[in-house]
Amino acid sequence: MLAETICSAVSAAGLGIAAITAYRKRFLTATRVLAYSLVPVGLVMTGVVQWASDIAFKPSVWIGFGLLAAAWLLFMTTRAVERRSGSTRKERRAAKAAGSRAAVAPASASPPLTSGAGAAAPQGQPKKKQGAAPGDDFSDIEAILKKHGI
Repeated sequence: MLAETICSAVSAAGLGIAAITAYRKRFLTATRVLAYSLVPVGLVMTGVVQWASDIAFKPSVWIGFGLLAAAWLLFMTTRAVERRSGSTRKERRAAKAAGSRAAVAPASASPPLTSGAGAAAPQGQPKKKQGAAPGDDFSDIEAILKKHGI
């Protein structure tokens, strides 16, 4: 009963504001205020306000919301346990290692066909050290630039 009275008062105030706005020749704004002021009365007449107040003040409704929350929590817990169960830590590591080994490409049967400073050393010659000299870092870039005549 109190909610309906409050909604009616809000609508009456909105109608008054709409009338004043229309008197000031702002008809679009007045129409918008009128539309907003009719919403509370419409909600009261359709029964939405009564339904909302019944939900807010009944303990059985809140118990129902609590049960829904508990069901959701149990569902999410079982999903988390399902993901983790069924294998031990060692089995998961072994499966992960087997999966990563399968993803590696097999070794090439022929040597690479590159030439220049970035080419791999033949099998008879030892490979250069990674950090031998600071000038070696840009040898690949220099070869590309020379190839294009820069």
